[in-house]
Amino acid sequence: MTRGSIAVLLVLLNTICWFIPVLLAGLVKLLPVSMVRRAANRVLVWAAENWISGNGWIERFFNRGRTRWQVTLPEGLRHEESCFVVANHQSWVDIFVLQRVFNRRIPFLRFFLKRELIWVPLLGIAWWALDFPFMKRHSREYLERHPERRGDDMRTTIRACEKFRHRPVAIMNFLEGTRFREHRHAQQASPYRHLLKPRAGGMAFALQAMNGSIRTLLDVTIVYRPQRIGLWDLFAGRINEITVNVRRVELPAQLLQGDYENDPQWREAFQAWLRELWAAKDAEIERISRS
Repeated sequence: MTRGSIAVLLVLLNTICWFIPVLLAGLVKLLPVSMVRRAANRVLVWAAENWISGNGWIERFFNRGRTRWQVTLPEGLRHEESCFVVANHQSWVDIFVLQRVFNRRIPFLRFFLKRELIWVPLLGIAWWALDFPFMKRHSREYLERHPERRGDDMRTTIRACEKFRHRPVAIMNFLEGTRFREHRHAQQASPYRHLLKPRAGGMAFALQAMNGSIRTLLDVTIVYRPQRIGLWDLFAGRINEITVNVRRVELPAQLLQGDYENDPQWREAFQAWLRELWAAKDAEIERISRS
């Protein structure tokens, strides 16, 4: 059995092991008793963070001397401070990288997920129990046929984020909406060399829903060598180098309060700020790739 196969098997066993307390705590959380639900949430996060630590240990053990990690973090990261996290998106490996880098340094990461992912074995139930926001995106063509469904994204985001208003949370969003691929880049006529165009709506809705309780953005830039990789490559030791640069950005006060759907001026200001952020990220990826 190859090194990668053993590593993947151990990750699967680690997942099954920690899925049991997650499932039990998720069922307990259904009880309509606030004290019980708070305790269940603590157990859920404890189990999830231990699962992440186990996966990280497995990767480090099997990739000793094979994969070099270069991680730059800002000072002052705190487990008790809510934040919004954005990153460029290339592979499922991105999620593993983000979890390993931030585990126990900031609040447990919650990702915006496509609703269909709730059916992923084991993980779908775990994501549900851990209050990951599940989103169902409507295409422009669908909304033209069903204008009454406009605003669904905002309503879904508000319901998801209401759970986090009174406890620390790190909300993660891949603003590109999908993994970077050359054909998608060409179809979009993206103005960025290494990135797809960012989608502002999800982030704007989440900040709106959190009603000013999130004031910090962690802007993550991830670069792999070689560039085109998958999850198997990580555990098989085929990634030579992983560079992760994290930049702390204080969100402009004027962007914390606004109506993305109904205020065109505020929407344009938010999009312009995001385009500047994305241009800086594109330049950072270029710099790292050439170093």
